[in-house]
Amino acid sequence: MTIPPPPITEPDPSALTCPGHKVGPCAVCRRKTHRYGLGDSPLCGWCMTGARHNWGPGVHYNSVRPDPGPGAQLPVPSTPPGAGGN
Repeated sequence: MTIPPPPITEPDPSALTCPGHKVGPCAVCRRKTHRYGLGDSPLCGWCMTGARHNWGPGVHYNSVRPDPGPGAQLPVPSTPPGAGGN
């Protein structure tokens, strides 16, 4: 028996454990999830479970961002995404 996911208005548990500027919408259901930064995923836990069920246990997210290489310093934005600062 599978447990149905909570309403979309409730965030994915990963969104509750990461900094607020790394939270974004799930690519499928638009639920708040840990979308940006280390440990991110474009899918919330419930949508990832569905993807694994449909595609197999080996499904995972590959980043399309270029690899900066070892020891590279990534730029840090002066304002968090969505803050609208100039």
